[in-house]
Amino acid sequence: MCGIIGYVGHRDALPILLDGLRRLEYRGYDSAGVAVLEDGQIVVRKAAGKLARLAELTQRAPVHGQVGIGHTRWATHGVPTDENAHPHTDCTGDIVVIHNGIIENFLPLRERLQDHGHHFRSDTDTEVIAHLIEEAYARLPETPERMETAVRQAIAQTTGAYAIVVLAREHPDRIVAVRQISPLIVGRGRGETLLASDVPALLPHTREVMIIEDGEMAILTPERVTITDLSGTPRHRPVQHITWDAEMAEKGGYPHFMLKEIHEQPRALSDTIMGRLDVEGRVELEGVQAPAEFVTALDKVWMTACGTAYHAALVGRWLIEHLARIPAEVDLASEFRYRDPLVAGTTWAIAISQSGETADTLAAAREARRRGSRLLAITNVVGSTLAREADDLLYIRAGPEIAVASSKAYLTMLAAQIMLAIDLGQRRGTAAPELLTDLIHGLRALPGKVQAALALEESVAALARRYRDVEHLFFIGRGLDYPVAMEGSLKLKEISYVHSEALAAGELKHGTLALVTPGVPVFALVTQGHVYEKTVSNIQEVKARGAEVVAVAYEDDRSISRHVDQVIRIPRVHDLLAPVVAIVPLQLFAYHVARERGHDIDQPRNLAKSVTVE
Repeated sequence: MCGIIGYVGHRDALPILLDGLRRLEYRGYDSAGVAVLEDGQIVVRKAAGKLARLAELTQRAPVHGQVGIGHTRWATHGVPTDENAHPHTDCTGDIVVIHNGIIENFLPLRERLQDHGHHFRSDTDTEVIAHLIEEAYARLPETPERMETAVRQAIAQTTGAYAIVVLAREHPDRIVAVRQISPLIVGRGRGETLLASDVPALLPHTREVMIIEDGEMAILTPERVTITDLSGTPRHRPVQHITWDAEMAEKGGYPHFMLKEIHEQPRALSDTIMGRLDVEGRVELEGVQAPAEFVTALDKVWMTACGTAYHAALVGRWLIEHLARIPAEVDLASEFRYRDPLVAGTTWAIAISQSGETADTLAAAREARRRGSRLLAITNVVGSTLAREADDLLYIRAGPEIAVASSKAYLTMLAAQIMLAIDLGQRRGTAAPELLTDLIHGLRALPGKVQAALALEESVAALARRYRDVEHLFFIGRGLDYPVAMEGSLKLKEISYVHSEALAAGELKHGTLALVTPGVPVFALVTQGHVYEKTVSNIQEVKARGAEVVAVAYEDDRSISRHVDQVIRIPRVHDLLAPVVAIVPLQLFAYHVARERGHDIDQPRNLAKSVTVE
C-alpha cells in the first residue's frame, strides 16, 4: 500500500505534491519521490527513508512546473533504496510511472524487455510498466490519444492489482491513470485537477471528487477529467462532495485506524495470496528458496515470535504438522534463546514479526542461525533487519498498520503460513492432493469470507455494549480454536483494559473453573469438527457455574444454540482455514468494547507498535 498524488493545473506543482505526500505518509514511508515537468523535461527527485529526506532534497535542488506526480512507498519488490523509490522512468526518461500494488508477472516481462535491450535501474516490479509503455508508444502513430493507447497496450500485458499513474514529456497537458483494485480518487478544482490514492491529499484543494473504479482509466487535464474503461469506452461518473474533516479522511472515514485496518483485511488477504497460487493448483512462494533436499530431510521446524505473531505461529505449527508431517515447536522469542534449544542443521527456524525489527524475535532468530539452522522470515517490511538476515523470505504484504493492536498483519501471517504448509505438504508428498486442492480453493475464497464476517459488526457492537462494564472475561477453544481464543483475549486486553484469559477448553477443570461465577462472560470458539463434542462439554461446564456463553460458530451449525446464550455465526470454511475468519468478530468485539469505555484505541496505554527493546 503506497501513497499516490498527481497535479495538473496553473500552480507550482511541487508544494502541492509534497503536502499531499505528507497527508498520505501513513500509507507508506520507506521512500518517496516526485516527477515534475519543468521546461519541457521530466525532472525526478527521490530518496529512500522518510518523506523529510525528499523535502530536504527538493529544498536543495528545487524543481518548478505545473504538472507532476508523487509517491510515498511501502516496499513490496526491492529493498528501500534511492534506486527503488518511485517514480520510475523508461530508457529515455521521457515517460515516468508511479504505482501502488503488485505486478504478478513482472519477472518474465522484465526478462523479455531486457532481451529487447531495455536497461533497468531498479529491482522493482513497477519499472517494467515504464518500459512496456515505452515499447507500445514507439509503435503507435502520432495522435492526441497516443499516450492513453500506449498505457492500455502496456497494462494489457500485466497481471495483478495496481493503481498506475503516468506522465509523459510529449504530453505536458495531462496525467494518465489506471485502477485495477488499488484505490484512485480524482479531485476537481478551478483550472486544476488532482489525483490521489486517498481523500486526505485532496482536501486542502477541493472537496469535489470522482472515484475511479476497477478496470478504468482516467485522463486528467487542467479543465477536464475523462474516464473510460480499458477498451476506451467512455464512462460517466458523478462528482461527489466530501464532508469529512482532514483527520477523518486520513482514516478513510473510520473513527480509528484500528477499525479501518480491520475492514482492510479482505484487501490485505488478496494482496498476500496474489500471484502465489498458480493455475495448476500449486503454491509459488517467491522468496522461499529452501532446496528440495533440505525440505525432504527436515526433521523439525522451530517457530519463534512474540505477542500476536506468536499466536499466528501457533496456528502455523498445527498446519505444518498436519500437512507436512514435520514436528513443529513454537517458542516465545523472549524465552527461546535462554533455554538452550536443540537446534541443528536439519531444522528450519521460522521467525515471525510484522515489523521485522522486534528485538526478542531478532535475538531468537540469530540464536537459531548460530546453532546451524536455516532461517525463514515471515514479515511485513521489505528490507527490515529480520528480512536481511534470513535465508528465506515470505512477505505478508499487509501494508502499513498504524494502530498498535495488530489486525490485518495477523490475518496475513495466517494466510502466509497456510500457503507455506500447503507448499511443504506438496513438496514432501505428505498431504492428500484432494485436501490441498480444497485448501487452495478455500484460500482463494477467504477474502470474501472475511468480508462476510465484517458484516457482523452491528451485532458484535451490540454485544460490546452489553459487556462494556465487565472486569473479567474468558475465551475458550480447542485445537485451532485455542490460538484464536488467545488472540481474541489479547486484543481485548490491549485496547479495552478488561482482564481476560484464554484457555484450552479442556484445561478449565484443572483450576480456572474456580474463577467462573454467575454472569461471567465466556466466549467459546466452536469451529473444529474433530473436537466439537468435547468443546460443547466444556461449554456445559461453565454454563453449570452460571457463565453467560457466547459461541463463535459456523453459520450452518444449528445445534450450538441449544448450549449457549448467544451465537456469532461466521461463514463456513474448511476447519483448517477457520482461524482466519473466526478472529474477525473478536477483533470487532475488542474494538467496540474499547470504544464504549472511551479509550485511546489506536495508541493504548503502555504499549508501542514495534517493540525494539528486550
